[in-house]
This record gives sequence, structure tokens and C-alpha cells, in this order.
Amino acid sequence: MQNPFKKRGESVYSPVAGRIVSLDEVPDPVFARRSVGDGFAIEPTNGSFRSPVDGELVLMAETRHAYAVRTDAGAEVLVHIGIDTVTLKGEGLVGHRKVGERVARGDVIISCDLDDIKLKVPSMVTPVILMNGAKFVMSSPDLEANGESVITVRRK
Repeated sequence: MQNPFKKRGESVYSPVAGRIVSLDEVPDPVFARRSVGDGFAIEPTNGSFRSPVDGELVLMAETRHAYAVRTDAGAEVLVHIGIDTVTLKGEGLVGHRKVGERVARGDVIISCDLDDIKLKVPSMVTPVILMNGAKFVMSSPDLEANGESVITVRRK
């Protein structure tokens, strides 16, 4: 049966190559309890973190550990690179885009030497969160997505 969200919603893709996991597996209670919002997470296999959607880059943390893109329909998708990466104060994380820029799905936003960063933080599991979920309906994450959309969101 075809997912009913696919026709009317916006697709959200993985921002980095790796294994897609449930937020339940994120080793941080803020994300695992969905306190920030619902979504999915990735165990990255490389250090190129990309835009998961087409839209406007609306947030780039000063420490480059997180960014968010707003789609044309208004869904705000946060990518939080690893756990406790904020403590690095930006060291080893290179920003490639600026807030206010239009980005396309797949554009590199932040890059790093993944192996180096892994030595400095407890986990590189990367949550991808729908921040304004009160305004949107989100499909269940497709944990088997391989290059396909992981979730689809549409306005309520």
C-alpha cells in the first residue's frame, strides 16, 4: 500500500550517509524522549552533513554542531550533529553555508573529520528533528530507507 503522505507531503531525507535509527536509540534523554520534537537519527559513516530538504537555512549554531532548514511549506527540520558536540565549541566542524541562504537537498552544510570527532564526544548519532511538529503531521520513520525519504511531513 502506498504511503498516503507521499503525495501531499514533503519528504525529509537523511542528511548524512549511515544507518537510520529510531530516536529511542539516541544516547541523550532530551532527544530519546522527543522533548525537542519527533524525527529519526543516523549513525553517520562520513563527515559530510547535508540539507535533508529543499528550503532556507534558518539556524546555524555558532558552534556548528546543529543547523535547521525550513521548507517552503514551513516545516523546520533540525540536524543535531552527534551528542555533546557543543562542547567542542566548533573545533573540527566546518560550516559551508550561511543562515538565510537557500539550500537544496544534498547541499553540504557542515563537514568534519568524523573519525577525529568520534574520539572527542560520547556519540556521533545525529538526531533529525521536526521542530515545529505541532503544525505538521509526520509519517513514521522508514528505518530501512536507502536513499529514499525517511519521513514525510505535511501541514495539519
